[in-house]
Amino acid sequence: MIWKSKHRTLDLSRRGRVMGILNTTPDSFSDGGLHRGIEAALEHALHLVEQGAEIIDIGGESTRPGSLPVPADEEIQRTAPVVAALRRAWDGWISIDTSKAAVAAAALGAGADVVNDVSGLHGDPEMLPLCVDAGCAVVVMHMRGEPRTMQHAPHYDDVVAEVRAFFEERLATLEAAGIRREVLCFDPGIGFGKKPEHNLALLQALGEPAPGGRPVLLGVSRKSVIGAVLGETDLSLRDWPTVAITAWARDRGVMLHRVHDAGPNVQALRMTEAVLGLRES
Repeated sequence: MIWKSKHRTLDLSRRGRVMGILNTTPDSFSDGGLHRGIEAALEHALHLVEQGAEIIDIGGESTRPGSLPVPADEEIQRTAPVVAALRRAWDGWISIDTSKAAVAAAALGAGADVVNDVSGLHGDPEMLPLCVDAGCAVVVMHMRGEPRTMQHAPHYDDVVAEVRAFFEERLATLEAAGIRREVLCFDPGIGFGKKPEHNLALLQALGEPAPGGRPVLLGVSRKSVIGAVLGETDLSLRDWPTVAITAWARDRGVMLHRVHDAGPNVQALRMTEAVLGLRES
């Protein structure tokens, strides 16, 4: 399984990879305000890299439940300089977490490789042609509704089938528009317009690639489903349950894991792969 951007190729056939989360926002649900400013953001990004993250996902707008949109120019000011600074310091994969084409364009111009769009390229009509022209890698996420309202009584008849159908539609539509299949990966959107039982059903259904044989990106780090199961409101105490899910999901074949705390999740991947007989010599 290969995931490509315009200038990079990631081999996902044996070794799972960690995408480290870098929020440059004042209000993200877990670490809002901790990494604002270029110096603080770059320091944290390089810390994630030192821990073993091979992709850094930079976001400038909170998508926690109930959050409000941020103007594009403000989001660009929060993210593009950080992308540029990280690109000067590091030659790995950089992702921009946005649903706005203007923000994505600024980040790609600053050196990003990936557009990670929580709207699945639905939110901004300019995003699809931008990604086609840029040849960037794309993460297509499933979300019911929008962050401000997505947790207002979400309903599914069969959440697994409906997310799968969304992926199939997106693959067909994006390919028809000119996006190459090998640049795509798909995120089931744990916590985005889903109740705990929906999230658990999606986790239970992991184990096969997304349509077209594309990889799955799992983003469950510190999410509310962990708090719902364990009754844990302290977000910092959700890191080890996240590691447990990472190990279990890797056993089911998930190769991309978006997390806040990179080191323990990288260790979980390597240990699980050793047990599976996939340890690299």
